[in-house]
Amino acid sequence: MDESSGLPRRPSRRALDRLFGAAAEPSAPRPARPRVEAPRALRWAALVVGIEAAAIALGALVLLYLTFTSDAASVSRAVAEVVLVAGGAAVLAAAAVGLWRVAGWARGPVIALQLLLAALAYTTAFEAEQPLIGVPVLVLVAVELYLLATPEARLAYLERDDR
Repeated sequence: MDESSGLPRRPSRRALDRLFGAAAEPSAPRPARPRVEAPRALRWAALVVGIEAAAIALGALVLLYLTFTSDAASVSRAVAEVVLVAGGAAVLAAAAVGLWRVAGWARGPVIALQLLLAALAYTTAFEAEQPLIGVPVLVLVAVELYLLATPEARLAYLERDDR
C-alpha cells in the first residue's frame, strides 16, 4: 500500500515487461497503394450487386415483420432465416463496394451468391409458380455474371495483380 494515496502499489513496468513481453516498436507506415480505376463493366456490376443487396435487405425486413406478426411454427428457425437473409444482404453490400474498388476478394463471394440466387430464383419462378418474383432475379443474376465475365472486368483484376 502506498501511504500517501492509500492505493495498492502498481508493479513496475519492467516486471510487467518480463511477464508479458515489451510492447512492439511501431511499424513503418504502409506505402500508398496506387488506386485502380474500375472499368465501366465493373462499376455496372457493382451497381447490380448493390441493387440485389438492397432488395435482399428489404426481403429480410419483410421476413422479420412476418415473423413477429404471424404464428411461426418455430420462432427460432424463423429468426435464423431472417439472420441468414440479412447476412447475405450484408455480404452482397460489402462485395458491391469491393467490386467498385477492384478488390481481389470481392469477385468470389459475388459469383457464389449469384449461383445461389439463381437456384433460389429458378425454384421460385418455376416450381413455386411465382414467375413475377423469380424471373427478375434470374435476369439480374444473368446480367451480373455477364458483367463479371466481360474482358474489361477480367482485365481489371489481372492489371491489379500485376502491380
